[in-house]
Amino acid sequence: MFDASSGALVQKAKGDTNKIHDVCFSAQPGSTQLATAGRKHLYFWDAKSGDKKKCLFGGNPMTSFSCVTYDADGICYTGGANSKIYVWEGRNCRDTYDFHKKGFICSIRWVDGFLYSGGKDGCVNKIDTTSMTVLKTFEFNSLVRAVDCFENRLIVGTRDGTIHSVCCDTDEREEIMHSHNEGEVWGLDHIPETAVITSGDDNQVIFWDFNNRRKFKSYEVSQRSVKAKRGGASTLSNYPDSKCSRAVACNADWLAVAGNDGAVCIRSVGGDYAEHKLLEDSSEWIEVMAFSPDNKYLAVGSHDNLVYVYDASDDFSLVGKCKGHSSYINCLDWSEDSTFIRTNCGAYELLFFTIPDCNQDPSGRSNTVATVWATESVHFSWSTEGIYPKGTDGTHVNGVAANADRTIISTGDDYGLVNLFRFPCRNGGIPRSYRGHSEHVVRVRFGENDQYLWSIGGYDQTLMQWKKC
Repeated sequence: MFDASSGALVQKAKGDTNKIHDVCFSAQPGSTQLATAGRKHLYFWDAKSGDKKKCLFGGNPMTSFSCVTYDADGICYTGGANSKIYVWEGRNCRDTYDFHKKGFICSIRWVDGFLYSGGKDGCVNKIDTTSMTVLKTFEFNSLVRAVDCFENRLIVGTRDGTIHSVCCDTDEREEIMHSHNEGEVWGLDHIPETAVITSGDDNQVIFWDFNNRRKFKSYEVSQRSVKAKRGGASTLSNYPDSKCSRAVACNADWLAVAGNDGAVCIRSVGGDYAEHKLLEDSSEWIEVMAFSPDNKYLAVGSHDNLVYVYDASDDFSLVGKCKGHSSYINCLDWSEDSTFIRTNCGAYELLFFTIPDCNQDPSGRSNTVATVWATESVHFSWSTEGIYPKGTDGTHVNGVAANADRTIISTGDDYGLVNLFRFPCRNGGIPRSYRGHSEHVVRVRFGENDQYLWSIGGYDQTLMQWKKC
């Protein structure tokens, strides 16, 4: 990677068992030196010869390193897990400095005579490397993961998924990017002509302005700290189940946010999104919700195998429970006239229920032949038989959606692909597949005029907007 003619450094780097967190070349003109920093190690390399030398602490405390940078004179600076900045001449530690309050230093950068360091304490320090004094400290509300400076302007990336642009002189700031930042993102809905809404395991419901492609507001999933009654969704998040969300639904008046504890919080769209009511009938977590087209009902599909139907026009009282599935509910569609619900579950069953009595219609397949469905999100139906390649069991498809004029159906799958099929898609469907997500795509949804298709990746925590060309 560093010496194409010999490959010596590549071979030695591959053989190193210590995890590398950062690598940096010397900024000294003509130098072939570089350093690698990581868990319990700091090595100095010559890119031309492939020689590697271990650092010498010289009595200074030993630690792991998260970041490394060089100045124009070949002096190396590293950020330690013990919150100290280390200064190196050659491979010898010259001195250490306690400029951060606590925790490891995550990022460090030398630019035009100044050293910028960011740490777990949420601070970025601007340091004069001549006197090794802190000239200014910039504070943020989250751990600093990356920092750089150009023309007296800082770019700072923080653990909460935000990129900040900061003027070094005036401290004037602008947040130029936001994202979810913990666990997975599954909830997806949109308000026509206004916003796309996502929810995730990071206790955030985010409203995205899809015209300007940026966040314009966000709210907490919940302030409650409650464990799931039974079988919460698997997650890498450190938040309690009640603050993790896998489903959202919205209409002109109400926003419904489901937590992994099985509770659904109803918030008013017209005001400050304050909590209006908490629905706690489900005994397991919620994967899917949808308001009826006439906005009279809210259907909530639970992992306790039931669909709960609430009266959205009368303080969200429970209308009834749709029973019949032998596994968890993972998708549902309302009929255009709001009189039918069709549902899929983890056992690949397709069932039909009449509303408002919530009774299963055993002849639903034939009784709904002429029914127009408001959405096409069920995975297993007559219209979607061709979305599965031969030899697959169907579990790799996570999200399904059709466009408004029912000419295209889109799927999101475990391979990180967004796929487009002709609608209806019978046996032998051949898609156009698009890459962009780095993880499984869990939901897809078309905009009201079919100009946009939105997709969200589970663990890549990313909302992508695809434009019709």
